[in-house]
Amino acid sequence: MTEAESAENLPLSRTKKKQLAKEIEKLANRLVELPQQQFRKLELDDELAAEVEEARSTGGRSSHKRQVKHLAGALRKREEQVMALLAALEDVDQVKYSEKRQFHKLEDLRDRLCDVKTFQQAFDEMIAQWPAVDRGGISRLARSVHNSADKRAYREIFKRLRDTVEHLEEEG
Repeated sequence: MTEAESAENLPLSRTKKKQLAKEIEKLANRLVELPQQQFRKLELDDELAAEVEEARSTGGRSSHKRQVKHLAGALRKREEQVMALLAALEDVDQVKYSEKRQFHKLEDLRDRLCDVKTFQQAFDEMIAQWPAVDRGGISRLARSVHNSADKRAYREIFKRLRDTVEHLEEEG
C-alpha cells in the first residue's frame, strides 16, 4: 500500500471536518440568499427545497441563523447533491460575471460616445458591432451630451445600447 492510499483510508481530522462544515454552511447561506428566479432553476429534491424555503422565510436573526445551520446539516447528508449544487452555483456565477462584463462594455462605449474626441471611433465601432442600432437617435443624444452635458441623454444612450443587445440576444 502506498503512502497516498493509506492517507485516503485515514479518518478526517477534526480541523478538516470543521473546515468542511464551514464550507457547507457557506453553501447553505448562498442557497438562502440566492434570488428566487435563480433558486427555482436549481434541481433540489422536495425535502431540501422545503428546508431552503423554511430558512428563507424565517424571521429574526437568531432563528434565521439556526435555520441555516439546520439546512447545512441536511446538506451534509447529501454529498452528491452538494456537488451538483456547487457546479450549478458556479454556472450562476459565470452568468453573473458575463452580464457584469457586458454591462461595463456598454458603459465604456456610452462614455466614449459622449466624449467629443472619441465619438466618431466609438460610433463606427457601435455600427460595426450592431448594424441594427438606432444610429440617428444615439447620434442625436450624443450631440445633446456634447453640447449641453444633458444627463438624461447620457442615461438614454446606455438604455438604447442595452436594449439593442438584449433584443439581439433574444433573437439569436
